[in-house]
Amino acid sequence: MPFIRFRGFTGHQLEETVPRITEQMALICNIPRERLKAERYDVQALTPSPASIEILMFQRDQEIHNRIASSIHGILADEGLSDAHIFFNILSPTLYYKQGKPLTDYPLD
Repeated sequence: MPFIRFRGFTGHQLEETVPRITEQMALICNIPRERLKAERYDVQALTPSPASIEILMFQRDQEIHNRIASSIHGILADEGLSDAHIFFNILSPTLYYKQGKPLTDYPLD
């Protein structure tokens, strides 16, 4: 269920990049690729800021987070986009709601 949010990128820049990123991230996290959600935000920068990738997901081992960031950076670098910042926003299953109930109320699949 991780969400990947891209800011400061054009749609053209992400056409070939996003499928590679989601494929690698699914492999690293050992989840089906279909569970990953990718979005591109069009924002108006009010101050100079780099392109960024925000990853919202549940906590995993630090090594997994490191591998994800390294993989994404490598894919972006192949496309000449190595200056993007990558950061994680860690979600809590007790504060993530599905149909009004915390995710912890649902059986694991």
